[in-house]
Amino acid sequence: MSVAFVREESAEAAQEVTLPARPLSTHPNLVTQSGLQALEQAVVNCRAAVKAAQLLDDANQRRRAVELAARDLRYFSERLASAELRPEPTSVEIVAFGHRVTIVRDDGRRQAYRIVGEDEADPRLGTISYYSPLARSLIGRRVGDLVDVDGHEIELVAID
Repeated sequence: MSVAFVREESAEAAQEVTLPARPLSTHPNLVTQSGLQALEQAVVNCRAAVKAAQLLDDANQRRRAVELAARDLRYFSERLASAELRPEPTSVEIVAFGHRVTIVRDDGRRQAYRIVGEDEADPRLGTISYYSPLARSLIGRRVGDLVDVDGHEIELVAID
Protein backbone atom coordinates (compact mmCIF):
# COMPACT_ATOMS: atom_id res chain seq x y z
CA MET A 1 0.00 0.00 0.00
CA SER A 2 1.28 3.45 -0.87
CA VAL A 3 2.11 5.82 1.95
CA ALA A 4 -0.25 8.27 0.23
CA PHE A 5 -3.20 6.18 1.46
CA VAL A 6 -2.05 6.04 5.07
CA ARG A 7 -2.62 8.72 7.67
CA GLU A 8 0.36 11.08 7.81
CA GLU A 9 0.88 10.35 11.51
CA SER A 10 1.15 6.59 10.84
CA ALA A 11 3.57 7.11 7.95
CA GLU A 12 5.86 9.23 10.12
CA ALA A 13 5.65 6.71 12.94
CA ALA A 14 6.64 3.93 10.58
CA GLN A 15 9.73 5.89 9.57
CA GLU A 16 10.89 6.43 13.13
CA VAL A 17 13.45 4.09 14.58
CA THR A 18 13.52 3.09 18.21
CA LEU A 19 16.47 4.65 19.97
CA PRO A 20 19.20 2.25 21.02
CA ALA A 21 19.68 1.72 24.73
CA ARG A 22 22.21 3.94 26.46
CA PRO A 23 25.39 1.90 26.84
CA LEU A 24 26.05 0.46 30.29
CA SER A 25 29.55 0.24 31.66
CA THR A 26 31.05 -3.18 32.16
CA HIS A 27 32.87 -1.98 35.30
CA PRO A 28 31.41 -2.41 38.79
CA ASN A 29 28.93 0.40 39.50
CA LEU A 30 30.62 1.82 42.59
CA VAL A 31 28.88 4.89 44.02
CA THR A 32 29.34 7.36 46.84
CA GLN A 33 26.38 8.35 49.01
CA SER A 34 25.89 11.48 46.91
CA GLY A 35 26.16 9.40 43.74
CA LEU A 36 23.45 7.03 44.99
CA GLN A 37 21.21 9.99 45.78
CA ALA A 38 21.86 11.43 42.31
CA LEU A 39 20.84 8.13 40.70
CA GLU A 40 17.66 8.02 42.80
CA GLN A 41 16.84 11.59 41.77
CA ALA A 42 17.54 10.80 38.12
CA VAL A 43 14.98 7.97 38.24
CA VAL A 44 12.41 10.31 39.79
CA ASN A 45 13.15 12.98 37.15
CA CYS A 46 12.90 10.46 34.31
CA ARG A 47 9.55 9.16 35.55
CA ALA A 48 8.27 12.74 35.62
CA ALA A 49 9.67 13.32 32.12
CA VAL A 50 7.84 10.25 30.79
CA LYS A 51 4.57 11.47 32.31
CA ALA A 52 5.08 14.97 30.92
CA ALA A 53 5.93 13.58 27.49
CA GLN A 54 2.75 11.51 27.45
CA LEU A 55 0.74 14.74 27.77
CA LEU A 56 2.14 16.41 24.66
CA ASP A 57 -0.53 17.20 22.07
CA ASP A 58 1.51 16.57 18.93
CA ALA A 59 1.71 12.81 18.34
CA ASN A 60 5.15 12.95 16.75
CA GLN A 61 6.61 15.12 19.49
CA ARG A 62 4.94 12.93 22.11
CA ARG A 63 6.33 9.72 20.60
CA ARG A 64 9.86 11.12 20.40
CA ALA A 65 9.77 12.66 23.90
CA VAL A 66 8.38 9.48 25.46
CA GLU A 67 11.05 7.39 23.72
CA LEU A 68 13.86 9.65 24.96
CA ALA A 69 12.54 9.83 28.53
CA ALA A 70 11.84 6.09 28.66
CA ARG A 71 15.35 5.32 27.42
CA ASP A 72 16.85 7.46 30.18
CA LEU A 73 14.52 5.89 32.74
CA ARG A 74 15.67 2.40 31.73
CA TYR A 75 19.31 3.48 31.95
CA PHE A 76 19.09 5.14 35.37
CA SER A 77 16.88 2.37 36.77
CA GLU A 78 19.48 -0.19 35.72
CA ARG A 79 22.32 1.91 37.18
CA LEU A 80 20.42 2.32 40.44
CA ALA A 81 19.72 -1.43 40.62
CA SER A 82 23.41 -2.26 40.07
CA ALA A 83 24.80 0.47 42.36
CA GLU A 84 27.32 -0.68 44.97
CA LEU A 85 27.43 1.92 47.74
CA ARG A 86 30.95 2.40 49.09
CA PRO A 87 31.44 3.89 52.54
CA GLU A 88 33.31 7.14 52.93
CA PRO A 89 37.04 6.50 53.47
CA THR A 90 38.04 6.63 57.12
CA SER A 91 41.76 7.19 56.65
CA VAL A 92 43.70 9.70 54.59
CA GLU A 93 46.90 7.66 54.52
CA ILE A 94 46.30 5.92 51.18
CA VAL A 95 44.14 7.11 48.24
CA ALA A 96 40.87 5.20 47.93
CA PHE A 97 37.48 5.52 46.28
CA GLY A 98 35.71 8.60 47.65
CA HIS A 99 38.85 10.57 48.51
CA ARG A 100 39.56 14.08 47.28
CA VAL A 101 43.13 14.21 46.05
CA THR A 102 45.30 17.17 45.18
CA ILE A 103 47.98 16.73 42.56
CA VAL A 104 50.69 18.88 41.03
CA ARG A 105 51.38 18.25 37.37
CA ASP A 106 54.87 18.44 35.87
CA ASP A 107 54.00 21.85 34.39
CA GLY A 108 53.23 23.21 37.90
CA ARG A 109 49.43 23.10 37.65
CA ARG A 110 47.76 22.19 40.92
CA GLN A 111 44.46 20.31 40.61
CA ALA A 112 42.05 18.63 43.01
CA TYR A 113 39.64 15.83 42.19
CA ARG A 114 37.31 13.56 44.12
CA ILE A 115 37.40 9.92 43.01
CA VAL A 116 33.81 8.78 42.45
CA GLY A 117 31.63 6.42 40.42
CA GLU A 118 31.29 6.66 36.66
CA ASP A 119 27.87 8.31 36.62
CA GLU A 120 28.87 11.11 38.98
CA ALA A 121 32.23 11.84 37.36
CA ASP A 122 32.63 15.29 35.80
CA PRO A 123 36.21 16.64 35.73
CA ARG A 124 34.88 20.18 35.17
CA LEU A 125 33.21 19.87 38.57
CA GLY A 126 36.23 18.28 40.21
CA THR A 127 35.17 14.63 40.14
CA ILE A 128 36.77 11.77 38.21
CA SER A 129 35.74 8.18 37.71
CA TYR A 130 37.54 5.59 39.79
CA TYR A 131 38.25 3.84 36.52
CA SER A 132 39.89 6.82 34.82
CA PRO A 133 43.63 6.52 34.11
CA LEU A 134 44.43 9.25 36.64
CA ALA A 135 42.37 7.69 39.43
CA ARG A 136 43.74 4.21 38.75
CA SER A 137 47.27 5.65 38.98
CA LEU A 138 46.51 7.35 42.30
CA ILE A 139 44.48 4.69 44.16
CA GLY A 140 46.75 2.98 46.67
CA ARG A 141 49.30 5.83 46.69
CA ARG A 142 50.46 8.10 49.51
CA VAL A 143 51.16 11.82 49.75
CA GLY A 144 54.53 12.54 48.14
CA ASP A 145 54.29 9.69 45.65
CA LEU A 146 55.11 10.47 42.04
CA VAL A 147 53.09 8.73 39.33
CA ASP A 148 53.34 8.68 35.57
CA VAL A 149 50.13 9.37 33.66
CA ASP A 150 50.35 9.44 29.89
CA GLY A 151 54.04 10.29 29.98
CA HIS A 152 53.63 13.11 32.50
CA GLU A 153 54.85 13.01 36.08
CA ILE A 154 52.28 13.87 38.71
CA GLU A 155 52.93 14.36 42.41
CA LEU A 156 50.27 13.51 44.97
CA VAL A 157 50.32 16.39 47.47
CA ALA A 158 47.15 15.87 49.54
CA ILE A 159 44.48 13.30 50.38
CA ASP A 160 41.25 14.51 51.96
